[in-house]
Amino acid sequence: MEWVAFSYSLPTKGGSSPRVAVWRRLRRLGAIAIAGSVQVLPDREECLEAFKWLAQEIRTSNGEAMTMRVTQIEGLTDQQVIAMFHSARVEDYHHIETYAVDLTKSLADRKKVDIAQARDTLSRLRRQYADILRIDYFECPEGKRVASLLDSIERSLSPSASESTSVSHADIAQYRENRWVTRPHPHVDRMACAWLIRRFINPGAVIRYSSSPEPDEVAYDMNQDEFGHRGNLCTFETMMLSFKLENPGLKPIAEIVHEIDLHDDRYIWPEISGIERLLDGWSASDLSDSELEEKGISLFEGLYRAFSSNFEKQ
Repeated sequence: MEWVAFSYSLPTKGGSSPRVAVWRRLRRLGAIAIAGSVQVLPDREECLEAFKWLAQEIRTSNGEAMTMRVTQIEGLTDQQVIAMFHSARVEDYHHIETYAVDLTKSLADRKKVDIAQARDTLSRLRRQYADILRIDYFECPEGKRVASLLDSIERSLSPSASESTSVSHADIAQYRENRWVTRPHPHVDRMACAWLIRRFINPGAVIRYSSSPEPDEVAYDMNQDEFGHRGNLCTFETMMLSFKLENPGLKPIAEIVHEIDLHDDRYIWPEISGIERLLDGWSASDLSDSELEEKGISLFEGLYRAFSSNFEKQ
């Protein structure tokens, strides 16, 4: 196995601030110290690039830094080094788990719990979990347990499951050649549906933006449409359930779209506020419907790949 090794030194007269800053950066990268100031990460392009940027910053502080690729670390097997990465992530996950267990206990008496505060705590824990997962290069087993615990808390804070709403089944094969129509100026729900159609039903689907559907078009997110809001489901959720799309990477997207579209405080994802700001910026720009759709497809494809990768790690 190949590794990226990083060695550095800083002048003693520079005070402690540069040293603390470098230590924090290395910690955020998930690097492991194997000998004094020698730090190691797996040989991946993003790890190599991160070390190179850090080396440049160290040199601007009159320090010295060197980055190198190595195939073997003297005195350690690959499995021993991986075990060191696991040990570091166990400590990180345990920190989250401690707070998550306390939060779970506090939810036992729903009459006394502050739901808003509990949601804020869960949102903070999810952000911390996402940061750790990003540097969990070797899929520490404790990560799955913490993820399961956070999901359990979220379910206990959520209203009754929206999946109980009755949704008619639709056969994807019967919709592959259809033309689609939805209202102009697409926002989060319609953007996500356009991505879903092109990702899972027909990549070359014709999607028209109009307030007046034509007889041969399948309407979505419109009045009296085939695919729209049902109960407390947004259109994206309705379409997912109708076509029985159960890929785990879709679930967090559905929850994010639901919260931005309905604002009912049902779901908590750290990505929600950032995505909503981005969508507001697009809405305020002079973009055509096709340009909004194109941007939305890129956004949701990126989210889908990121969430799918996270589930593969778990």
